[in-house]
Amino acid sequence: MIVDPTLLGVFVLACLALTLTPGPDMMYVMSRSIGQGRTAGLLSVLGVIAGSSVHALAAGLGLSKIFAWSPLAYDILRYAGAVYLAWLAWRAFTAGDAYFGVSARAPALWRTIFSQAMLSNLLNPKVALFYLSFLPQFIRPEAGSVAVQIFVLALVLNLVTLVVKGLVALFAGGMGDWLAARPRFRRWQRWFMGSVMAALAIRILVPEKR
Repeated sequence: MIVDPTLLGVFVLACLALTLTPGPDMMYVMSRSIGQGRTAGLLSVLGVIAGSSVHALAAGLGLSKIFAWSPLAYDILRYAGAVYLAWLAWRAFTAGDAYFGVSARAPALWRTIFSQAMLSNLLNPKVALFYLSFLPQFIRPEAGSVAVQIFVLALVLNLVTLVVKGLVALFAGGMGDWLAARPRFRRWQRWFMGSVMAALAIRILVPEKR
């Protein structure tokens, strides 16, 4: 078997611990869910998974090592991600209820929510470094193709993410739907989502202590 079952079990437990830990993706999904309802939250989860899949592919091809080798490349992507999240925050603060209200279910809006979640994940270099540092701990070169092992592990991680963050989206989205049914709270929803986006932008800009 390409991935040892015992090692895979440990990996699943590690994935559960990681996905249950509050982080940028979790906060993003929660803010979308509360701000725009269950559908927006679930679409955000799928967008995050799509972005993570690209990071996993890059890790399998060795591209993620660029961020470990080049501080400049890391900083460029970090600043781009912060600017993008800041723009999303500005949109939340300035757009009207017609755009951010949960009653807006047009396919165009669904695509926007999905793509924004995916871009938010892709423009976070910490995700790329996570794949570079986390996945190798569960890879055994002697077991076969490293790229295939990365693909399998990434698939498992995405499935765990779908379950955990999906449940978070459903729960937080229920709160968002309840608030949306009460017009006086709609402005609070938009400001909550905008504040979270702004906080995430700042968090990405603040370097971690090493």
